Amino acid sequence: MSPESQTQARIPVLLLAPDEAEAQCIQREFTEALDITVASTLEQALAICGQSAVPFTAILNAADPASGLGLRLVRLLKDELHLAQPIFWLTKKTVTPALRAVLLERPGSEVFAASGEQECLLTRLHFLAQPYPLPVDASSPYSLRIPLSKRLMDVVVAAGALVVLSPVLLVLGALIKLESRGPVFYYSYRVGAGYRIFKFWKLRSMRSDADKLLDSMKSLNQYHAGAGEPGIAAAVPNALCAACAASGSQCQQQLVNEVGQLICEQRYRSQQKASTAPAFIKIANDPRVTKLGRFLRNTSIDELPQLFNVLRGDMSLVGNRPLPLYEAEKLLTDGYSKRFIAPAGITGLWQVSRRGKGDMSEEQRKALDVEYARDYSLKKDFEIILKTFPALFQKENV
Repeated sequence: MSPESQTQARIPVLLLAPDEAEAQCIQREFTEALDITVASTLEQALAICGQSAVPFTAILNAADPASGLGLRLVRLLKDELHLAQPIFWLTKKTVTPALRAVLLERPGSEVFAASGEQECLLTRLHFLAQPYPLPVDASSPYSLRIPLSKRLMDVVVAAGALVVLSPVLLVLGALIKLESRGPVFYYSYRVGAGYRIFKFWKLRSMRSDADKLLDSMKSLNQYHAGAGEPGIAAAVPNALCAACAASGSQCQQQLVNEVGQLICEQRYRSQQKASTAPAFIKIANDPRVTKLGRFLRNTSIDELPQLFNVLRGDMSLVGNRPLPLYEAEKLLTDGYSKRFIAPAGITGLWQVSRRGKGDMSEEQRKALDVEYARDYSLKKDFEIILKTFPALFQKENV
């Protein structure tokens, strides 16, 4: 390939890097594949991205997220300039889950290690530079579709409800401030339709340090499968499962564990499944909840600020519950990822089907989410809304 054809084939990107030496190093590393323009200051980045047509496939950000070229600039580019190009963060250190969630808050953002993931980065850039549109089968039950009628209903109902309920929200805000220190509203990052991450708003019903206490309370999770018999297979390597015991005195399917002992495969798989952390978290009589918060949660009044999410288009009135990142990442399997095809919703099928009855398993909830994603309609949404009102006053304190 001639140098001229190589230059034409290179992918144009904008590199945000305050360190000139680091920028030159990245340019040398990707010289054959990328046509890199460097912006080392906030002013340079805004001048380049403020053009009517930004000639870049993506933006590579090698700056510290806390610096002027970091999150502050990215939010400005996305929210004020409405930049369509994705942001690819190049990180030199291990990224914590909390920081990763913040870096991925804008749609299209991705995180790559500056060393070790060059091939993954180039693969992603080549895909963006030469997209191959796939045919869309609108008749498929799993195609991502939000009918115009559903969106119109969301906007009209959410806007009207916010106007009518604004005095109630003001009173509740004052009561929340009087009961405990902290903000009136609480937000967390949630995953909605198409695995889009957004800020999910609620009235604060817990202590302000509730998230920090979660790790110490996972044993109280109602969806916990109960790794209640840890070490059974290790302590009794020759123990048989019920199926093997019924068929005879010898295990029909054997594995070799890490210390060279024969163990029953069926028993090992059962123990492995039991020790896996559940996808959902629900704690009865959660001690982190305030007195007023318990009333707000039992009546679902704490969900009212999500009407703002509905107006923004993050959610719908009816859909599958948007999940925290740590829950959503456990559902990226062929069987359950289909739930993300449906819109995220304030209320949904699982809430009105079994909420408050205390006997819903994790598998049942997953199945109801997939069922709604497979076959939702305006008629079904109306039915769910009508069933929501009796379900608001649940008996469980969850």
